[in-house]
Amino acid sequence: MSKDKITSTYDKALRINLDPAKYGTFAEIGAGQGVADWFFRASATAGTVAKTISAYDMTMSDEIYGKCCRYVSRERVKSMLDHEYNLLEERLSESRGDTSNFFSYCNTVRARGYKDTGECHGWMGIRLQLKPFGPPCDILCHVRLLDKENVDQMSALGIFGVNLIYAAFYHRDNLEDLVESLMDGLDRNNIEVDVLKFLGEEFKFVDNRLCSLQLVQSGLTDAAMFTPDGEVVQPAEVLYKRPIALLRGSFDPVTNLHLDMMDQTKKTFFEQLDEKQQERYMGICEISTNNLLRGSAIDHVNFLDRADALQALGKTVLISRCPEFHKIASYLSRYTNQPIAISLSIGLLNELFKEKWSENLAGGILESFGRLFKNQLSLFVYPWKNRKTGELVDTEVFRVEDKLKYLYLYLRENKMILDVECSDEDLLAYTGRDILKMIKKGDNNWKDKVPKIAHKAAMHLH
Repeated sequence: MSKDKITSTYDKALRINLDPAKYGTFAEIGAGQGVADWFFRASATAGTVAKTISAYDMTMSDEIYGKCCRYVSRERVKSMLDHEYNLLEERLSESRGDTSNFFSYCNTVRARGYKDTGECHGWMGIRLQLKPFGPPCDILCHVRLLDKENVDQMSALGIFGVNLIYAAFYHRDNLEDLVESLMDGLDRNNIEVDVLKFLGEEFKFVDNRLCSLQLVQSGLTDAAMFTPDGEVVQPAEVLYKRPIALLRGSFDPVTNLHLDMMDQTKKTFFEQLDEKQQERYMGICEISTNNLLRGSAIDHVNFLDRADALQALGKTVLISRCPEFHKIASYLSRYTNQPIAISLSIGLLNELFKEKWSENLAGGILESFGRLFKNQLSLFVYPWKNRKTGELVDTEVFRVEDKLKYLYLYLRENKMILDVECSDEDLLAYTGRDILKMIKKGDNNWKDKVPKIAHKAAMHLH
């Protein structure tokens, strides 16, 4: 069998079975029962499978892996990996440790149940040695199951699990190949992958933020998120039932104006929230993949510089491939039933009223705005100063095309479009492009426009 470009699930399982160095265990709880089955369908199963287990009953699962608050969680899959891998090494290290790269594959999944409409998703991971007697390392991922029927979800899970194991062994040296191979035999109608993490000493040089970017870039998810400490997180865990304020931007570089936009949006937003909602508030900075393109390719170093600057300022970062506002609004509404504020400039507000952003919608611009404001969402608009006249342009002064003026008036009157103040009009004197020109020219006045903690990243950007 050729070792190049294997995409068939059966052939992947067979190749692993025929590889004498790969030997391990499979533990699947909840709905994720189809991965080990592929290795039994292929020949030479004894070459790979040391043990399989399905602790389907919750009490049995607790007895083996310990009690937990949530059965479908990162914590649960980690306790499974700990238990199964330690047991594997304990029992087989002496007899075959010098010739085997041990691994344990585990998953915990909630699929569609009878008359069930809840979220279908799962955590899975593989703990593996890269060489005999080497230290183990982990690859973890979280998936959302998008098929409507249980049987289809379980079929997709089986294929995805084989893809993950195969990628861990044969594609781990190329992130793009690894990520894209996860969807062999599947498409985005089956599964979304919103978390991918590499953990352990052998993967210490892997930046999990780049893994998040690759998931978005390869189309396995619409967006991915990481916290100020660089921790890649499942959006549902972080955003659940939280009021959210999102600032869309290139952050090239991060400027004092960006910080003021977020501060002033938060101040105005809090006027709409009660005390409990204020305590759960979350601010997010979103970078679109469109803003990372250099020519036809995404600049990964440039992305990390922007991410470093935002993290240094304590910001949670969302990477998305949702240029349309209604798409990012839909994405956020998936995870929260609380109010959402999108902070934007007058310039971006002007873009929203251009019909090019709704050309692919049957209902045109009306459908676009209908989707945008479907849930508790408002646009918080930061002013702009006209350089020629010195006029401060806010939502009251702003004008749209005559044919859209009554739509705009309706949105303003119903507080779907709101003004936020600028704390210092001097911030409006320079755009991000102006600051970049200063940096390129060696004009040190740019340092007054950028937070000090972000100076290093700003200089790296260009």
